[in-house]
Amino acid sequence: MDFLIADWLGKPLWMWSGFLLIVFALLAFDLGLMNRGEREMGIARSLKLSVFYIGFSCLYGAAVWWAYESGYLKTTDGTHAGVTFFTGFFIEKALSIDNVFVISLIFTFFAVPPRYQYRALVWGILAVIVLRGLMIGIGAALVQQYDWILYLFGAFLLATGVKMLFVAEAEPDVANNPLVRFLRKRMRVTDTLHGERFFVRLPDAVTGQKMIHATPLFLALVIINLADVVFAVDSVPAIFAITTDPFIVFTANIMAILGLRALYFALSAMVHRFEYLKTALALVLVFIGAKIFWNQIVGKVDPAISLGVTLALILGGVVFSLWKTRDAAAKPVE
Repeated sequence: MDFLIADWLGKPLWMWSGFLLIVFALLAFDLGLMNRGEREMGIARSLKLSVFYIGFSCLYGAAVWWAYESGYLKTTDGTHAGVTFFTGFFIEKALSIDNVFVISLIFTFFAVPPRYQYRALVWGILAVIVLRGLMIGIGAALVQQYDWILYLFGAFLLATGVKMLFVAEAEPDVANNPLVRFLRKRMRVTDTLHGERFFVRLPDAVTGQKMIHATPLFLALVIINLADVVFAVDSVPAIFAITTDPFIVFTANIMAILGLRALYFALSAMVHRFEYLKTALALVLVFIGAKIFWNQIVGKVDPAISLGVTLALILGGVVFSLWKTRDAAAKPVE
């Protein structure tokens, strides 16, 4: 049938529509059924949900591997597609841990308690999916039109990785963020939260007429989305450096993002224990960036080697961080 062989960005329409149905189903499960009543998610529950997302993503990656390997698509080698999916997924998942730290700082600055963080994270994830889709679409179009842009991605990843290794990164200054200052000047913003509401109607101090005011929770949502765009500047080139297949790039990225809310509640209280993960991520970016030039000058690196090196660096960074900060685990987080 025509609709089964319709092609968009090099893949049948049923693959894209099937993946989007999975995304909608997971969003309904996570953001709907799993969050009726109590808004604050405990660490134990968030860890279980994080394990579920990682396990489901691995099953989906295996399905992608099979779909390519079976020859039904009549495209790329299945092993290459499967390995690159998992490589991109684990890189994005590791970068999400760094994102958790920034989100935690944003909520702390705006004094948003955990019971109200849920709504900002819900809308934040929905916005992230749309923004990442747009960025990946633009990236795919650029790569298809201009092969040399991969060298720019590689150089950018190398520079970013080296900077992360040797330049101390300052904590984000939310108070002096230009967007925060702009919004406060252009909008009426309340001084305190109003529950889970992004906007409220309050009487104007001069006229007494009720006017729409934004709440600090709305500002937190905007800054979280801005932070994700900044993180995507690293993650999107990184995954394009692994594969230029738009379907693999998009699905690996989105599958990693879907569990971000659960990951946040699981790690926000112990993110200080992953201080050496940033070094591991820097090495991953350097490796991926260097691999682009190696592929063109010497020869293509086996995707299995890329996956092995990526996993070894990420797991090494996590294990070493937990071991070095084991004494901090016994102390309460202030």
